[in-house]
Amino acid sequence: MKAKTAFYCTDCGNETPKWQGKCTACGSWNTLVEQPVEAKSKATAANTRPIKRSSPKLLSELESSEEIRFGTGLGELDRVLGGGAVTGSLVLVGGAPGIGKSTLLLQICGYLGKTLKILYVTGEESERQLKMRAERLKVQSDSFYVLAETDLGEVLASSDALQPDVMIIDSIQTLYDPEMNSAPGSVGQVKECTMSLLQLSKSRGVTVFLIGHVNKEGAIAGPKVLEHMVDCVLYFEGEQAASYRILRAAKNRFGSTNEIGVFEMLENGLSEVRNPSELLLSGRPSNTPGTCVTCVMEGTRPILAEVQALVTPSFYNVPRRNSNGIEYNRAMMLLAVLEKRSGLRVGGSDAYINVIGGLNIDEPSADLATILALASSFRDKPVSDDLVAIGEIGLTGELRPVSQLSLRLSEIMRLGFGTCLVPKNSMVKNMAPANLKIITARTISEAISLALV
Repeated sequence: MKAKTAFYCTDCGNETPKWQGKCTACGSWNTLVEQPVEAKSKATAANTRPIKRSSPKLLSELESSEEIRFGTGLGELDRVLGGGAVTGSLVLVGGAPGIGKSTLLLQICGYLGKTLKILYVTGEESERQLKMRAERLKVQSDSFYVLAETDLGEVLASSDALQPDVMIIDSIQTLYDPEMNSAPGSVGQVKECTMSLLQLSKSRGVTVFLIGHVNKEGAIAGPKVLEHMVDCVLYFEGEQAASYRILRAAKNRFGSTNEIGVFEMLENGLSEVRNPSELLLSGRPSNTPGTCVTCVMEGTRPILAEVQALVTPSFYNVPRRNSNGIEYNRAMMLLAVLEKRSGLRVGGSDAYINVIGGLNIDEPSADLATILALASSFRDKPVSDDLVAIGEIGLTGELRPVSQLSLRLSEIMRLGFGTCLVPKNSMVKNMAPANLKIITARTISEAISLALV
């Protein structure tokens, strides 16, 4: 008899009895995959570990005390988590293979092992391989336990016996429930294993870190519902050929999702970069057209970033456009505003925009610097090396002020820049440092005339 199958959406986890091109739940196309339907037993891994029953309570009767946090030993990781890891939370760390996810979590074990009991479950390495990697990273602790296992039942049994404070699963795609017939890493297995670990985390107060691989599209392998189940989703980004890595939060129930952490991959592991601005500006060319510095806010941290642009005559009927670090549609909008409002005929030119260091800028405060870099490359005139440009640009070519300007100006002054170009209506009288020259402009035409030397 043929085994009964169902179709699961890899984006949202929705289940349907037959295949269809578009998921009816989330609207995604070509995301349905076929999986065998598992017989629901009365004693599945999720049902054998029920959360302690509780009765409904009035909101006014609930305690308002803050969640108990503990430091991980890495200040950049604590910043992204919102001030440290929360006891009893479930954290998912995603990233491309070889980016440094296992290295990051193995490094914090040396610090956490001084006060907490840790269980590191590895399904991708043997115990000997993990020992070699720990020696290279100089990780030592008397409370650090290693389990090389992929069976969910054995992992839960070891957790019951050891009673750890922190558990690390490397990786969730290798873990499987023996009561399910599907292969490890399938939609059903990932959901079932994560649910069991979620109940373990909430019922026992164990802080669980899950490592998840990223697929070709850049999403964590497995259904999107996995991201909804956990408390915090962290993405580890960066090019494998480069030594710098950026850690950012895509979801955080206990803190902000705007913070980033910057690390450098060295021979002996990851090293924190406490001053990302100096890193992103290192090696900046002097007196060269097509480059401008701006200051963006990543959470509560001001970061100076270099925006580069290359505008060159096109040899194609349709000019080529490319943007790296700035959202493509916004970059195309800025090109259109530049041509319409400043009179620079960039419509027939190829245009390339790049933010140095792999930083992705989401806020509009980098609009002015992008416009100045494009105009500088088009006219082949450099922007002053001493100038930083901050401002949002509207469709009519006007400059609009940005938030948290005082923090940005302080960071600009600290890194030795002498001039800052801001929108005319920015309130800078009482917030500008004494030794920082502030120049203002109302439109992009005025800003270009002031910035290009």
